[in-house]
Amino acid sequence: MTETATDGVEPDVSFVVPARNEADRLRGALASLAGLDTSYEYEMIVVDGDSTDGTPAVAREHGATVVDGSATSIARARNQGAKRARGEWLAFVDADTQVRSTYLTELLGYAEANGLAAASSYCRMTGPRRAKIVEATINYLFPRLERPILPGFNVLVRAEAFEETGGFPDVPNEDTAFSRRLALEYPTGYCPQRLVENSGRRIDRLGLTGTLVYYLQLDLERMRATRG
Repeated sequence: MTETATDGVEPDVSFVVPARNEADRLRGALASLAGLDTSYEYEMIVVDGDSTDGTPAVAREHGATVVDGSATSIARARNQGAKRARGEWLAFVDADTQVRSTYLTELLGYAEANGLAAASSYCRMTGPRRAKIVEATINYLFPRLERPILPGFNVLVRAEAFEETGGFPDVPNEDTAFSRRLALEYPTGYCPQRLVENSGRRIDRLGLTGTLVYYLQLDLERMRATRG
């Protein structure tokens, strides 16, 4: 296990984690990042969205840099974190995401071996059994698209490519918009290994049909916002 990058050591990778009132889940996410088994140097940046719980304290306990993320959208929060990042690569994960100890070694190794500017990986969704339908969509449909959708809870991107394409657009379904814009200019892809575990709490709350309707509405709004 490597230590996270300290002052004076330039990180290879900067993890950016947006979080608002996520103290309990954030603890697990940052513990998984701190436990990475890798020779890469990395830093952790938590973009706090005006939390009223212990989110900033949890972030600092785990050695993360805390950025004021009072922005009104997750796209802006991710972009704020990216501005503070020092790494050659940016890794975006969510507060309810946990990574395998080999995450960086496998995903960054896959991206570099295949000449990719950005990559995601297969995932495991926790929660109700119906979350497995969403899991299968991410694992087996998204990678097969002409311009693969890289979910915002699990995407690694070269910082230079991120900056040149303008980061996450401030629109609904920002990760889809970002993925499609990025893939117009750069090669992207999927590592066929399950390297992250993400919460199916939205599916648990809205049900499968409600979740699908939710994302369909967001995507319609995205298309209207990005038309032309």
